[in-house]
Amino acid sequence: MRQLILLRHAHADEPRSGQADIDRPLSVEGQAAAEAVGRWLVDNDLKPDCVICSPAQRARETAEGVMRVTGYIDMCTEDAIYEATPGVLIDVADRYRDIGRVMLVGHNPGLEQLAALMESGQTGDYRGMPPAGVVVLTLPKTAALEPGVASITQFWWP
Repeated sequence: MRQLILLRHAHADEPRSGQADIDRPLSVEGQAAAEAVGRWLVDNDLKPDCVICSPAQRARETAEGVMRVTGYIDMCTEDAIYEATPGVLIDVADRYRDIGRVMLVGHNPGLEQLAALMESGQTGDYRGMPPAGVVVLTLPKTAALEPGVASITQFWWP
């Protein structure tokens, strides 16, 4: 079996006047939530082998907060994750299919729609995913990432 961990970025500050959305940092609350995610991952023996992150500042800061707790691992930034659809997220994650436990750090609605699509085969079947929400998808080791192939084995948020 392999796992795909979906992590929505933690709570971010509202944009300042003239600030681009991609440049919004985490709030103090979001920084604490990112570290709480790291503790939850460690407590549940779910430390990822690789982190693939949106280029948005709030997503990168979320990943950094998690790894301050879990320990640092390979992390790469994928521009395609920012404002991605479930299909784009599948394409990104599928490039890392040989890695046992991959964590995608990104945004809604793409992540919650991906979780629904991977489990039920339908993007409209999503349950919602709060800031710093974590969905753990488990699927057969050799299975292609496609609709309905995974099970949601854990869903948590701080």
